[in-house]
Amino acid sequence: MGGARRDTFEYSGSDELDEVAWYGNNSDSRTQAVRAKKANGAGLYDLSGNIWEWCFDWYGGLPAETPWGPKSGSRRVLRGGGWSRYAGDCLPARRNDDSPYSRNAGLGFRLVLVP
Repeated sequence: MGGARRDTFEYSGSDELDEVAWYGNNSDSRTQAVRAKKANGAGLYDLSGNIWEWCFDWYGGLPAETPWGPKSGSRRVLRGGGWSRYAGDCLPARRNDDSPYSRNAGLGFRLVLVP
């Protein structure tokens, strides 16, 4: 997932979840420091596990109207799984959803800087 060379791993950066992710079996029931696990091929950390990441996409059925999902909706896509969740939630293709007004310790977002 990501990078000039596409990763072919089950999770983002490895076939072994414990190498790349904090999840229900190893997180001590809390978020963990970023970069404590192995990065993926693009040098990104924690795309599997640690916290669910808010995505800009509206949540809806697949196939969607566009590659980014429906044009509108009431719930946003979450990806990546989290520290309190199961291994299957950390798969790159796994999507979850929540109200954009929801808050909890297992949700976050990733800032991106484009130079």
